[in-house]
Amino acid sequence: MTLRRPRALLALLVGAAVAVSACSAGSSVAGTSSSSSSSSSSASSSSAGAGGSSAGGATSGSSGGSGSSGTSSAAPVSDASLSIGFILEPTSLDFTQADGAAIPQVMLTNVYETLVKLDQKGDIVPSLAEKYDVSADRKTYTFTLRSGVKFSNGTPMTADDVKFSFDRVTTAWKPAIKAEMGVVASTTVVSPTVVEVTLKQPSNSWLFDITGRVGAVFSKTGVADLATKPIGTGPYVFQTWNRGDSIVLQRNDAYWGQKPDVKTVTFKYFKDPSAMNSALLTGGIQVVSTEQTPETLGQFKDTSKYQIVQGATDGEVMMTMNDGKAPLSDVRVRQAINYALDKQAILQGAWSGYGTVIGSHESPNDPWFVDLANKYPHDVAKAKELLAAAGQSNLTLNLTLPPVPYATAAAPIIVSQLQEAGITVKASDVTFPVWLDQVFGKADYDLTIINHVEPRDIATLWANPQYYTRYDNKEVQQLLAAGDAGTQEQYVADYKKAVGILADDAAAAWLWSFPNLMVADANVKGLPKNLVGEAFVLSDLSVA
Repeated sequence: MTLRRPRALLALLVGAAVAVSACSAGSSVAGTSSSSSSSSSSASSSSAGAGGSSAGGATSGSSGGSGSSGTSSAAPVSDASLSIGFILEPTSLDFTQADGAAIPQVMLTNVYETLVKLDQKGDIVPSLAEKYDVSADRKTYTFTLRSGVKFSNGTPMTADDVKFSFDRVTTAWKPAIKAEMGVVASTTVVSPTVVEVTLKQPSNSWLFDITGRVGAVFSKTGVADLATKPIGTGPYVFQTWNRGDSIVLQRNDAYWGQKPDVKTVTFKYFKDPSAMNSALLTGGIQVVSTEQTPETLGQFKDTSKYQIVQGATDGEVMMTMNDGKAPLSDVRVRQAINYALDKQAILQGAWSGYGTVIGSHESPNDPWFVDLANKYPHDVAKAKELLAAAGQSNLTLNLTLPPVPYATAAAPIIVSQLQEAGITVKASDVTFPVWLDQVFGKADYDLTIINHVEPRDIATLWANPQYYTRYDNKEVQQLLAAGDAGTQEQYVADYKKAVGILADDAAAAWLWSFPNLMVADANVKGLPKNLVGEAFVLSDLSVA
């Protein structure tokens, strides 16, 4: 059977945002409501249980798909320029060495491409590979590459580059997301246009994983300075980076696929969402990538001037707890915190009710989704009872906040609710680089709020005791490993069990599934309704 699956998100933790990607410990950030169904990891016509193949003439733009912004009778402006507003700026352009979802948001799909990618429905479709075959034992993938594809430095893309790129993930990458390639036993060049990848054991997630960062194909001669001079095969090429302000991409006129309508795209970075909205109102930008102040959407209600695009992502906004640090290492304390929170009130107060309350690390789009939103109903008395049993009736905790609007909006509500249960919370704001180093890298924190946007990152967060969550449960680790290697049915069943254990353990305080909310000028077409994958896909955009 083919299991469809979504990949909304991730790449932006908050509107351009802070995605905790899979880096020094590895994962991402973002999510929300319905839509965005997903495809099986053995993709398209390949079944997970037997050999199969998938082929197609996917061209640039099918990944991410066009969204709900509609079509126009006016012809696209082929040499148009677009400026798109974001909140979090990348710390580097090299996602092989640095973390944060803001990097693949710009670079993936636009500059770098993968052998296979996700379409707007979340299905896996061909990209740099025109087709692929899967062996009957589900361990060998044979990819046939497109002919005539060149990198932006003019060199041809061949199977040697694919092998170089895949091998390099485990030998040279720093982010923990590199573990997604740990299942690969070997990558073999069969011919200049055919590459064979053999896995150590069957995997339900590997093909899906290589639609993201670990699947990016780099030029063997073009990795010397990825942080400032990226070289890819994508529909856009890197032009300039004015740090603290903007990144500019230019259309790749030598692109192998369908060339984008928009010639120049500027990723414009803002320090606060009000300034970003003001820039849209005054013509400084044409798109707000992710609306950070949903309560202000009314100012864009004039449909002759603006459009509001609503859809889904796969991100989970969560208050992460340092599960390996006392007193949060005591499950009773973590459960008490969950009982003390009124999550619906948090969602309403912080994000104007946009999104879906969740109770474990899962998106409503995931095939293993179990509705656990009511696992811990708001019960202050129960919270106090658990704290007393744990000997923590006068508990004080620190809440370290990254500079993202959903976190800063939710924090005061959470602080107030926990105070009612007798928990004193001291909130402090830090810059995103500090957050990445202190919280994500060193796990030097008690509590934090983040939107994990990378789709299907449950194993990254909860099967790795060294991840910043510091969660260590052998049963969860075994279930996730067995599910990945098993049949599609076992995959879903084992992941459902793991999701339930995470909720029982109160491994975090999951708050809500993050929605895709974009605002743009009415004449911008091709905006994706659902955020599938980590990239903000540009190739479908046009201006009428």
